Amino acid sequence: MSEEQKFDQDINKAAANADEIRSKFARQRALRSLMDNGMTMVGLVKDYVTGGYREVPYWVMGVSAMALVYVLSPLDVIPDVIPGVGYLDDAAVVAFALKLVEKELQRYKEWKERQQGQPVKATGKVVDV
Repeated sequence: MSEEQKFDQDINKAAANADEIRSKFARQRALRSLMDNGMTMVGLVKDYVTGGYREVPYWVMGVSAMALVYVLSPLDVIPDVIPGVGYLDDAAVVAFALKLVEKELQRYKEWKERQQGQPVKATGKVVDV
């Protein structure tokens, strides 16, 4: 299986398990602080899979899907069954992925707001030309 096929498989798996990911984010304190951005990442993956949003580099989809699939996976560096620390590795992976895709996630949020008819909040520096 090629790397691209593996990414596609991860993207589809993350999109198909969005509710389970949302539930896991909400249940665990270590993940709760990442929930809003994590759920935006889930939305990005779902909109990509359905074809609604394709204005994103493929590597962003790969990073997002792999992080979300890691959250779902029962095989972790630190097993989830260990009380108190079991979800720290999930939180670290999601936080790292969010940092990598930060700019693209912001673009997606702005696109989503435009789709919903909400005014887009200005971000970043103003450049006078």
